[in-house]
Amino acid sequence: MTSSLPERAGRRCHSLLNPFHSAHYFSPDLGRELAAVGVEDPRAAYFAVRAAALGGVGAGAVTATFFNFRHELVAAHVPAVWETASPSVVLAARERVADATLRRLLGEELIASSEVAEAAELALRATEACSRTARPLYAAHADLPLPERPHLALWHATTLLREHRGDGHLAVLLDAGLDPVEALASHSATGKGMSPKWAVGTRGWTMDEWDAATARLRARGLLDAEDELTEAGVAFRREIETATDRLDLAPYEHLGAAGVERLTELMTGLVTTMLGAGAFPAGMIGKR
Repeated sequence: MTSSLPERAGRRCHSLLNPFHSAHYFSPDLGRELAAVGVEDPRAAYFAVRAAALGGVGAGAVTATFFNFRHELVAAHVPAVWETASPSVVLAARERVADATLRRLLGEELIASSEVAEAAELALRATEACSRTARPLYAAHADLPLPERPHLALWHATTLLREHRGDGHLAVLLDAGLDPVEALASHSATGKGMSPKWAVGTRGWTMDEWDAATARLRARGLLDAEDELTEAGVAFRREIETATDRLDLAPYEHLGAAGVERLTELMTGLVTTMLGAGAFPAGMIGKR
């Protein structure tokens, strides 16, 4: 499919929509709100808030749609978490988390600004062209009601766009022959993914499994002896992102070049403010 957009315009826009959505996963408000409904384990809280839109699913559905978590880690918390807090209770708590997180990171003046309202309008327009077909996490979130307040409407739209791209990205990873740990390790080697420490610590894998995955990537000629991407590895990861762009083109084509440019401009300001306020932990991204 050819595009009328500048090269990688959709990807650049998504790179700002994604952190706007995902900051709530790293927020102290998440632990507080989930603990208030009985979910005190941080990992259970994460699985619950991201999977709640799917309903009271089991571990298999979460492992399948989240992709890069060890199944045994997921199964330690799902479906048991739904006995503590139902999906509807978790979804209500998640909206409170998003509200509190954005107010803390952006401040009340920016929350109430015309820029946030405009960004919400543009992002929601982009979601009009998203497709439910073969995109389970996107489809589940697309069935949720749209929040009325502009900053939460923007957060909802960024959630839809993030999960829409993410569902397509998993199809690309499977087609590329990457298992979950190989996908994490090769992304980490780009310098743009989670560091090995973060990936192993949060996804439930062991360092032995990480080392075995990097050995398999070296055997494919994608990593060198120092676990840096080879020339072939750079091209391999580039094609993964390009293929993901193709599967995620529709919402940005629908928004149009001027709309994508304006949304990117607005989100740059918002996310820069969030990062300056400490939205994400230090040391999370990188090769080491």
